[in-house]
Amino acid sequence: MNKPILVIMAAGMGSRYGGLKQIDPVGQNGEIILDYSLFDARRAGFERAVIVIKKENEALFREVVGDRASRFMEIRYAYQDLLDLPEGFAVPEGRVKPWGTGHAILAARDLVDAPFCAINADDFYGENAFRLAYEHLCNLKDDGDVAMVGYLLKNTLSETGSVARGVCDMDENGQLTGLTERTHIISTVDGPLMTEDSVNYVRLSEESVVSMNMWAFPYAMMESLKAQFPVFLKEQVPQNPMKAEFFLPFAVDHDMKLGKAKVTVKTTPDKWYGVTYSADKQQVVDAIRQMGEDGRYPMPLWEA
Repeated sequence: MNKPILVIMAAGMGSRYGGLKQIDPVGQNGEIILDYSLFDARRAGFERAVIVIKKENEALFREVVGDRASRFMEIRYAYQDLLDLPEGFAVPEGRVKPWGTGHAILAARDLVDAPFCAINADDFYGENAFRLAYEHLCNLKDDGDVAMVGYLLKNTLSETGSVARGVCDMDENGQLTGLTERTHIISTVDGPLMTEDSVNYVRLSEESVVSMNMWAFPYAMMESLKAQFPVFLKEQVPQNPMKAEFFLPFAVDHDMKLGKAKVTVKTTPDKWYGVTYSADKQQVVDAIRQMGEDGRYPMPLWEA
């Protein structure tokens, strides 16, 4: 088996954040969140990474990421393109929205030949998460042996505004049985509250396990995405041609319902950091600086 690959989804623009947040520096020496993901992945064992971007942003990514990480691991780029469709399909007139996270992974299909870990570029996952993912990928039982790295809800909230989280339902063996999308969760002094209509709030347990879109897949998942995407285009897009998206969790759920995949939830106690809103940035900067001062990361990060 070829060694596991890290696939990083970096093609999305951060609309609520107000710009291309994937390349906004958060480290003391200009490091971006992606630098820390690559660094943590490398020390967990990953030797190859594919970064999925928009083609027009390639020069910018190469300038920002530069040769820092590529001195320590192989870095390649794949391009998510709205026009990248199976034969016989076309982009609906007027559509500009990307096809979603499942399509982002498919953009890397020609560069992935092994089990892979999929993450978002703008999420700070922490070292432990990458170790959990890498260990799972090195000990796969079969083509349906999927893992998801989960976080405690209390460790993923924003003090600035609401967040959307996939809340995990699990059986007694830690197997995922369902993922419920909660689109409006806020942090309060008494814990997290959730609403679907911005009016009527109910309490969620702060110990709930949620998905931050970090998955560990056998290579077979790439083949499944290839098969599912044309079905999505045929059945879902006509119903919502401007906004329908091929979401990665939905593709996983599809295989779970067919009995083709079982998902083990591996929960990390680490705190997640992200920049959903521009006001979140200072909190991330402060946390990363503290981790550097505590010796968890070298400063600068990519020391020779």
